[in-house]
Amino acid sequence: MNQTALTVRQTARPHGFPTAEHFAFVESALPEPAVGTALVENLYWSVDPYHRELMDDVPGGFALDAPLEGRAVGRVVASRTPGLAEGEIVFHRQGWRTHAVVTPEEIRRLPRFDGVPLTAYLSILGGTGLTAYVGLTRIARLQEGDDLFVSAAAGGVGTATGRIARLLGAGRLVGSAGSAAKADHLVREVGYDAVFDYHDGPAAELLGKAAPDGIDLFVDNVGGEQLAAAVGALREFGRIVRIGTISQYNHPDASPPRFNYADIVEKSLRMEGFLVSNYRDVQDELYEFAVPHLQSGRLALDETVVDGFEHIVDAFLGMLRGRNTGKIIVRDRREVPAVG
Repeated sequence: MNQTALTVRQTARPHGFPTAEHFAFVESALPEPAVGTALVENLYWSVDPYHRELMDDVPGGFALDAPLEGRAVGRVVASRTPGLAEGEIVFHRQGWRTHAVVTPEEIRRLPRFDGVPLTAYLSILGGTGLTAYVGLTRIARLQEGDDLFVSAAAGGVGTATGRIARLLGAGRLVGSAGSAAKADHLVREVGYDAVFDYHDGPAAELLGKAAPDGIDLFVDNVGGEQLAAAVGALREFGRIVRIGTISQYNHPDASPPRFNYADIVEKSLRMEGFLVSNYRDVQDELYEFAVPHLQSGRLALDETVVDGFEHIVDAFLGMLRGRNTGKIIVRDRREVPAVG
C-alpha cells in the first residue's frame, strides 16, 4: 500500500471549458482511520458531466482548495469498525483521491457476480446505468415498440440508454453523436438504427431524416437545439426525459432552446427531469435486470478506461470534449490486467 495519498482539488472557477490549470494534485500523509471508520484505497474512479456543473459557484458545488467528490470503487485496507472488514470491495462517493476514510454508512457493498468486472459498478451497474434505467422505466415509461431519440448517444448514459432500451423492446432507436466514427460505432456495436453527427447541419433537419415518421420518446442529455428539434418530432403523447444539458455546461451565456411551445399542449407532451440520487431504491432492480444480460452477453459494457490516477483530470477534460465512447473510468495502474 502506498504510504502517501494524493487528492485533486479545484483551485479556481472556470468560465467556459475548464483546463488543467483549474486543478491541483496535493500530496499528504496517508490518512489514519478513526474509531468507527475505515481506510479505503481506491481502485477505480468515475468522472462525470455533472462534475462540470459543480465546478461553478452554485449551491452544493465544489469548494475551492478542497478534495473533490466523485464515485469510486476501492478496497478496505485498514479498519477500526466492525462494520467494514479489511479486504472488502466497496463503492463510495469520496473519489478524486487515492485514499478515503469512510464510515459504514457512507459506502455500498458491491455484490460480486460471475463474469462481471468491477468497472461495471461505475458504468452499466452504477449511476450511469441507473440513470438510463430510471429514465426509461420510471420517467419515460417506455412501452414495447416506442420509437426513441437519444442525444449524446455515444456517452456513458447514451450508450446505456440505447442498450437497455433495446432489451426493453424499443422500436426505432435514433441517436446523435459528435463524429461520424461515433455514429458508425453506435449503429454497428450498440444497436442504434440511425445516428447523425450533430455538426452536419440543423438538428431538426438531421432528426427529420433519421426519424421521418417521428418519435415517441426523447432522452435528453444535451438540451439546446436538439431539445427544440425533438419537441417538433414528437408524436402525440410524446415524452421528454431531461437528464442533462451538456451543450450549456461550458457555454453559460448560450441562449435557451427556441421551439413551438404550442406543441406541448397540442400534442399533449410531457417533459420531466430527475436526479438519479432520488432513485437509489431501484439499484437492486437494476442488478436483477442487467446482470443476467451481462452474463449472457446480450448486454455489453461501453467503457473508455484511462490508466493511472495521475490522468484523472485529463480524463475529465477529455470527457467534456467528447473524446470518450461510453462511460469513462480511471483505473489504478495495479488493476491493469497482465498481458500474456
